[in-house]
Amino acid sequence: MNNPTTDELINTDSYRSDEWILKTFEDYFDPCPLNDNPIFDGLKIDWKKKTFVNPPYSNPLPWVKKAIEESNKGNHIVMLLKMDTSTKWFKELQEAGAKFLWINGRLYYRSSRNTYNGNIPGPSPFPSMFVILESKIKQALEGKKYE
Repeated sequence: MNNPTTDELINTDSYRSDEWILKTFEDYFDPCPLNDNPIFDGLKIDWKKKTFVNPPYSNPLPWVKKAIEESNKGNHIVMLLKMDTSTKWFKELQEAGAKFLWINGRLYYRSSRNTYNGNIPGPSPFPSMFVILESKIKQALEGKKYE
């Protein structure tokens, strides 16, 4: 079996979150679960009070917009995203008052397209971060200022 190239690793959206991440957010709703045949469109449904999203890395912007919309409804949203401060979606998150938590080191994902042999994990080809969106209602109650 040939080892995948870096381009092949980057060109897939089918990454499964690390086990420690899944355990950390096991009580959270996931509108974007890893599934090649999803039973619902997470962009068209209401999210829950506690939501964790690991969106497609090729186009996170619609998921970021939906996350901001849902946080404005009072929901607590945590996103796992590629660390990239040069994007439009990063700017939108900043303007929405998101908090950014950089993840030290590279995550290891399980995916048929980024493994060398079956379920052997492979490193992510890019750094990652958590993005936390709290509701503006909650922030206002805590006395935080908004622009």
